Amino acid sequence: MNLSEIINGLNDKQSQSVTLDKPQNTFILAGAGSGKTRVLTHRIAYLVTQKNIHTDAILAVTFSNKASLEMRERLSMLLRRPIEGMWVGTFHSLAHRLLRTHFAEANLSRQFQILDQQDQSQIIKRLMRKNQIDESKYPVGKIQWFINQQKDSAICPKDIDTDHNYFVKQSVAIFEGYEAHCQANDLVDFAELLVRSYTLLKNNDELLSHYQKSFTHILVDEFQDTNSIQYQWIKLLSSAENQVFFVGDDDQSIYGWRGAKIENIQELEVDFRPLTTIRLEQNYRSTGNILSAANALISHNSKRMGKSLWTDSGDGALIDML
Repeated sequence: MNLSEIINGLNDKQSQSVTLDKPQNTFILAGAGSGKTRVLTHRIAYLVTQKNIHTDAILAVTFSNKASLEMRERLSMLLRRPIEGMWVGTFHSLAHRLLRTHFAEANLSRQFQILDQQDQSQIIKRLMRKNQIDESKYPVGKIQWFINQQKDSAICPKDIDTDHNYFVKQSVAIFEGYEAHCQANDLVDFAELLVRSYTLLKNNDELLSHYQKSFTHILVDEFQDTNSIQYQWIKLLSSAENQVFFVGDDDQSIYGWRGAKIENIQELEVDFRPLTTIRLEQNYRSTGNILSAANALISHNSKRMGKSLWTDSGDGALIDML
């Protein structure tokens, strides 16, 4: 594959993003419908085919299983070969791979099991019954949400201030019992995958150095959806020996209820400097009138970095106010 094939069909800003060769971190501020996943996959193809970066030296991470599957399919087509062994996937799948590879260092056995949401709920319910905690006052789902929120923020039970709040006090007690149960039975829930893999790297300098040197290029899609532990995970892996390529949109952060922190975008300038920022503003999904309305609406968002979507496909029909 030559360069013209890689950038064929890309607009100027997309091509600039894909072929950027500055030895520093990059943030692609990509508006809705601007082809951000396409840019990320073509960036990987560029690194592999034009810069001779080995596929094992690339870590590409995204938010959802659907996005991960799409990324892998596009990469396989672009590179014209299977990519099963590449480090491409969701935060959780890549963290799981790390733990399977280094189970002993993570204080796990080779056969550790992953808990799904239902398994987690059933364990919490049994612990509550064992400790005679009234489910009508402390719903299992609410306790489960509390535990996962703490893990997504990289907070362990001993660091939680109950502040004379009885619900928090009871939740922390269940959290402690739950953690002890999981450790004793070699169980890891989804949130713990990130926490455990982060702790594994943070507490093992030799292992951390190995992966920092191994992954010369780290690419993060849908960055606006990252939570605290995911951000810290990427920050830990980054070093002077590698480059991080973020793609995200501060106007599309809708998962705050699930732990996503829009503040992560604002922290990039501090934690990943020097940082090159490129804006993708050409939209391929909507007409001009829709984009004008959308631009007017999102201009009221607070603390946004600022961009204005546009299209060359015409104004389209007027918008009806119902």
